[in-house]
Amino acid sequence: MAAVGVVGTGTAAWAADKPAVKLSTSQAGTGGSITVSGSGWRSRALLMLLICGRATPSRGVIGGTNSCANADGRAVTTDTKGSFGKKLPVVEPPVPCPCVVHVATVTGEKAEADAVLQVAGHAVEPLPEETAGGRLSVLTDTRLDGSSGLLTWFGAPPQRRLVFTVGNVGTSPVKDPVFQVGTSHGVFAPQWEEQQWRGTLRPGKKARIALPVELASGAHGSYTVSLKYGGKVLAEQPWGVGRPWGVTLFWILLAVVVPAAVFRIGMAVVDRVRPGARVSRRHRGLRLPDLRGRLLGSVPGRASTDSGPTAPRARPSRSAAAPSMSTTSRTTPTPTLPWFTPDTEPGTAAAGQLSAPKENGSTTPTRKGNT
Repeated sequence: MAAVGVVGTGTAAWAADKPAVKLSTSQAGTGGSITVSGSGWRSRALLMLLICGRATPSRGVIGGTNSCANADGRAVTTDTKGSFGKKLPVVEPPVPCPCVVHVATVTGEKAEADAVLQVAGHAVEPLPEETAGGRLSVLTDTRLDGSSGLLTWFGAPPQRRLVFTVGNVGTSPVKDPVFQVGTSHGVFAPQWEEQQWRGTLRPGKKARIALPVELASGAHGSYTVSLKYGGKVLAEQPWGVGRPWGVTLFWILLAVVVPAAVFRIGMAVVDRVRPGARVSRRHRGLRLPDLRGRLLGSVPGRASTDSGPTAPRARPSRSAAAPSMSTTSRTTPTPTLPWFTPDTEPGTAAAGQLSAPKENGSTTPTRKGNT
């Protein structure tokens, strides 16, 4: 493993007119921690402390925050004098060393500083060659072109184009430069994305460049779009993103429609399973006046139509319903009752065979005597 150039303990570039950072030790292994202190920062400024790979204080962090251990970073606020002190856990960055402790402001005016740190046991690779002579500078203010459509109102990712004009202020041409476009929201650090512009920019020439910018779905609030080239931030542009009210309207309608549908389904189930509904359906075709007339008409000696008030009905006796044994020749037809079968009706021939019939013969006495 190649050794990296290290600075002595507590060594850093201190200056009264620019922010500076120093470390309690310049070499540490993973699992330990170091103390990061600084001075010359803005009063009450919120700072982010990160361990980054593929970086040097002179060239900055080449890969942006994608080269840093973002999950193990720490935030600190400076005091009224612009100083701070914070412990930072030592972890391996996602890219090889050389490594630095990168300190940058989160809000307000941008400022950053780096201090060299050697992470023991982590791989070390040489930095990519730097193109000498070519140097880009932003000549005009940046702006965001584009507008939100109907889909954005329903939560689609907001999209814009970052438009700016750069000029080559160096002595050699710059071919196919790679810019880094970052978006940040609130106090969070920017998320950088590399975008390459195809073309060659000769010394003293300028070009108008438009790079696409896209946020996450449903994003809203105040955002900041940053442009970085060669490890340095060239420009920043604020971006106010409106709230996707279509999503809010959808959830409100869902909260109203779903309970109403569940209520209607529940009421339909209750109407179907309650006992009263089953009884009413079972006797839906039965008419009480017809049933009463049938029952009254089936009783012997009772007319089917009553002119007066309804009197209590007496149940006929079995003997009254049967025919007299002495008058077998006279048979009174008995209507069939609904609870009797034809074989068991009162007054049938089967019921009259309980005793033998009497004969009307010549033994009947007359006035003249026997004949």
